Amino acid sequence: MSNPKRTVFRAEQLTKSYAMGDVQVHALRGVDLDLDAGEFIVILGASGSGKSTLLNILGGLDTPSSGSVRFEDHELTGASESQLTQYRREHVGFVFQFYNLVAGLTALENVRLVTDIARDPMGASEALALVGLRERESFYPAQLSGGEQQRVAIARAISKRPDVLLCDEPTGALDVKTGSIVLTAIAKINRELGTLVVVITHNAAIAAMANRVIYLSDGQISKIQTNASVICASELVW
Repeated sequence: MSNPKRTVFRAEQLTKSYAMGDVQVHALRGVDLDLDAGEFIVILGASGSGKSTLLNILGGLDTPSSGSVRFEDHELTGASESQLTQYRREHVGFVFQFYNLVAGLTALENVRLVTDIARDPMGASEALALVGLRERESFYPAQLSGGEQQRVAIARAISKRPDVLLCDEPTGALDVKTGSIVLTAIAKINRELGTLVVVITHNAAIAAMANRVIYLSDGQISKIQTNASVICASELVW
C-alpha cells in the first residue's frame, strides 16, 4: 500500500490587496491550494499574476488580507513577526533571482552564514557538494559565474535542511545552458532530500520538470496540471 500524501501547505481563500496611490490592487483573489511533501511544484504566470505574492505568503515574508494558510500543524495566518521569523529559520529555504551573496566571503563562508545559526544543519561542504561546487569552496562570488553563484545560494538555502525550498525566478538572470544546470541542482535537492520545491516562473518550459503545474492569472488559479511524466532540465525545450 502506498504511503498517504502528507500535506505541507494548505491555503484557503487567500486574498491579498494593497493600495497603490488611489488604486486598490488585488494581488490574490481567493486562492485555495494544497501542497504535499516531496512534490516539485511550478507556479506559472505572467508578471503581475500574483506568483510572488503567493510565494511570499507561503514563506512567511508577507501575510494575507484574508483567508488562511497552514504549514503542517502551524497556522501562519495571524502569527506574530517573531513566530514567522522562527518559522522561516527552521523550515524554509529561499532562492531568489538575484543571489544575495556576501562579496567578501568565500562560497563556503556564505553557506556557513546559515549553518552557524540553523538547528540541525548539514555541513557547508556537504551542501556545496550537493550542488556540484565542492571544488569552488574557497572562491569568492566575483570569481564565480552567475550559475555558480546561484548554486551557492541554493546550497545556502538547503544547508539547514528545510522542509520546503521556495524559488522565485531562480533562472531569470541566467542564460539557457546555465539555467539548466541550476534547475538540475534544484531537482536533485527535491529528489535526494525529499524537499518540497516550489518554483515560480514565467518560463513555460520549466513546467515540464514539475509534478504539478499551477497556473495563476489575475490573482486566481486558472488551472492545475498534473504531469504524468516529468523530464529533466537538460531535456527542456526553452
